[in-house]
Amino acid sequence: MSVTFYVLTESADSVNHAASSTAAEPHNELSPASAHFAFACQLCADLYRAKQRVFVYTSDQQQAEFIDELLWQFDPDSFVPHNLSGEGPARGAPIEIGWQPPRQSRQVLINLTDKMPDFARRFASVIEFVPAEPALKAQARERYKQYRQAGITPETVTIG
Repeated sequence: MSVTFYVLTESADSVNHAASSTAAEPHNELSPASAHFAFACQLCADLYRAKQRVFVYTSDQQQAEFIDELLWQFDPDSFVPHNLSGEGPARGAPIEIGWQPPRQSRQVLINLTDKMPDFARRFASVIEFVPAEPALKAQARERYKQYRQAGITPETVTIG
């Protein structure tokens, strides 16, 4: 199992936020934290093109619907087949979004919650984010520690 933490710098955060803000995004409590959500959606597209099945784990239904909406805003030529858990085809779309543990096996977990998921070991690869915003960065540090305590040494990649 591999775990990768994508560290978003201030410049990446503002660029990604600007990109996500221009796309008919409703201004709500998710907006300030959405830079890593936009980056997660781009990773979903990249992983889909690499023929990987992905589960995007969110904190709640509102976040799941927000990610779903971001993925619908992709250019039609780069459509990413996705669905919320429990919707869509029997085996689900290549990208599944949910706020409860997944029912089906997938290769990649993109974690958008503030804790290391109990079911993380079911995935070959886990993707985490370290947003530039201080409170979210502190939560990411705690998740990093949780993986280390579980005997997993995460890799970090700086974006920005």
